[in-house]
Amino acid sequence: MAYPKLYCIGCGPGDPDLLTLKAINLIKNADIIYTPTAREGKPSVALSIVEGFLNKDTEIQQLVFPMIKDFNKLKENWKDNTKEITNSIRNGKRAIYLTVGDPSLYSTWIYIHREITNAHKDIEVEVIPGITSIFSFSAEIKTPIGEGEEIIGIIPACYNLDRLKTAAQCCDTLIFLKDGRYFNSVLEILMESGFPGESDIFIAQDVSTNSEALQKKKLSELLRNPNENNDKYFSIMIAKKKK
Repeated sequence: MAYPKLYCIGCGPGDPDLLTLKAINLIKNADIIYTPTAREGKPSVALSIVEGFLNKDTEIQQLVFPMIKDFNKLKENWKDNTKEITNSIRNGKRAIYLTVGDPSLYSTWIYIHREITNAHKDIEVEVIPGITSIFSFSAEIKTPIGEGEEIIGIIPACYNLDRLKTAAQCCDTLIFLKDGRYFNSVLEILMESGFPGESDIFIAQDVSTNSEALQKKKLSELLRNPNENNDKYFSIMIAKKKK
């Protein structure tokens, strides 16, 4: 029996105008939409991006992906969420899974797709890419992420500072996603690893939303005022090595 295809849609960084036409058409014709959240009842960012395109008859289901480190519990959670999605597909529903940004970059979709590949081989999937906050931010600050032979590194939250030092020594541009707990330590590692004081540091919160805040400073300027950096939070930071 041929089941409907499961679509995963990358919703982009927050601005509904950055959704692809393909994503919008699929959303309008979905029977059921699954959207991730960190806890029961917490509003879904992905859903808020697409709500202007929802069909009133479309069923919305939140899937909880808890922010815990217990791998065994996480794996059970991924299995349960995947089973709920695939059951809908087998019941003939046109199902969509939403994710902020792009499905292939630090997304909950990665775990769902892995479970489908391993345990639900009869379900066909298609991934609709989305604009990441990285490229949305690059467009906002009108600064390229990489050019020529430059090497780019992407650093997720919860930094391993030893690995960061290696990345800083090898890369011309470093992109930090979320968090700011180790902000001053990160700045010091950048300086120690070959980023000159004139290197540009771009910081943003809530990229492509109404509450967006952008900031550009030199590395040396940030290092001169470490007390101002305490408790700094950012959704994305880009460090460009000055040549």
